[in-house]
Amino acid sequence: MMSVALLAAGCAGLPESAPAARTPPAVSEFEFDGRVTVRVDQNRHYANISWRHTGERDDILLTTPLGQGVAELTRSASGARLKTANGEEHVAADWEELAARLFGSRLPLDQLPGWLTGHPPPLSSAWRVSYLEYQGPAADALPILLEVSSGDIEVRLKIDEWGRVR
Repeated sequence: MMSVALLAAGCAGLPESAPAARTPPAVSEFEFDGRVTVRVDQNRHYANISWRHTGERDDILLTTPLGQGVAELTRSASGARLKTANGEEHVAADWEELAARLFGSRLPLDQLPGWLTGHPPPLSSAWRVSYLEYQGPAADALPILLEVSSGDIEVRLKIDEWGRVR
């Protein structure tokens, strides 16, 4: 009985195994469905998100938690377009210019696909990406829960399902 107690006490002091070193896969095209929360100052906005990304094009659909369309965002070689549920359309040469017009700040939207697939920005960046959960323990598993933040802006994204572009 004493040996069992000593063994248990000895095991309690062992360090937990370190998480596997991450080696994010090189993903050039993807689709996913998930949920996003955006906080700016004390204001929070929630939406469902469906994103289809290829090298030539991005199509993002934002809907309410009940499934009603809120906005469609597209990016292609011809520019960026945001169409809202009330029919407003905003266009620009690229995503970052569109963000500057709408939000007064150039957001790093062109870098998001890399961040989403596990390639964080450099430490010198004003943006921070925290990977909170992955598809599994494999070193090349894709993130499924992450936070992106800079200053008073915080985006939390929960990816329900990753897929290959069809």
